[in-house]
Amino acid sequence: MGSVSDHDRVDEEISCIIDELPLPGASGHALRAQMRAATTGGKRFRPRLVLESFRAFASSSPFPDSLWRVAAGYEILHAAFVVHDDIIDQDTHRRGRLNVRGDLARQAQTAGEDEAASTRIGDAGALLVGDLLLYAASRTILTADAEAPVRARLAAHLDAALAVSAAGEWEDATRAGADRDAALGMTANKTAVYSFTAPLCAGAALAGADEDAEQTLRAVAHELGVAFQLADDLIGAFGTDAQAGRESGADLREGKRTPLVALAQESAEWPEVEGALALANTGPVAVRRAQRMLERSGARDRTVVLLRGHLERARAQAAELPVGIVMLVEDVAAEIEGRVP
Repeated sequence: MGSVSDHDRVDEEISCIIDELPLPGASGHALRAQMRAATTGGKRFRPRLVLESFRAFASSSPFPDSLWRVAAGYEILHAAFVVHDDIIDQDTHRRGRLNVRGDLARQAQTAGEDEAASTRIGDAGALLVGDLLLYAASRTILTADAEAPVRARLAAHLDAALAVSAAGEWEDATRAGADRDAALGMTANKTAVYSFTAPLCAGAALAGADEDAEQTLRAVAHELGVAFQLADDLIGAFGTDAQAGRESGADLREGKRTPLVALAQESAEWPEVEGALALANTGPVAVRRAQRMLERSGARDRTVVLLRGHLERARAQAAELPVGIVMLVEDVAAEIEGRVP
């Protein structure tokens, strides 16, 4: 799904949106460069959902300019969350290269700053870049050239994307996912709304879909979003460096309370798993032991079963929607299953 021309057009829109910001002088140039770096690459997954949802519900094929703008807006929103997430997790690399935070810190060190000052500068710059991206995305979506009722629906979806994602990140940062239900709630909040529900519903709204269809679409998106994040959790615990975009087992070293860990907590092996997880931050050997203990507890297999259950519910619910959504759900479900390490 999603042709090369779609990808290119989204890239053009992203570039235009970033260029629209009045960033003055050398500082503005540096911030704009980092905004471009943060939005470069990637599969343009969220724009694809916007575009394909519109295709499924629209009665005519031409894409209005507003659709491309909104699709680009959701990619910029994703970039904003990624930049902020790297500050929260104190990461300096993403997908094998320096992220915004890491690049700005490196530049500061090259200019003669010590490690502490460079870290502070990296954090400050990344925060500002993330804020600018967040503003650019919000402004783009909220000012879409559409009828007032449609803009109101776009605003409501953006509201949820921002607010629910913030709550999910806070739950993650405070280790609030103590049991399975809490961990699954955190999983849904972190990813499902901004990555699935809002983009899919934005495309549907711009195509003129009715409220009943949108309600069903929200249910489908929720199931896909939870499955997607469960795959991410498995990658964070068991994926290779290439899959995770950082060192293997990062979630275990950071002590994240994902649904995977919550499922292990329900097993008879939990005391041994807990001990192994407590030591996971001490090095690669300890990470491998934690991985083995999670597998022995059955948590890995149970997480895969849980993930597939969410995908099956998404497929069943999508059957009520246009055939374009059914096909999209099948494609996305296959992609999610293919990500499982």
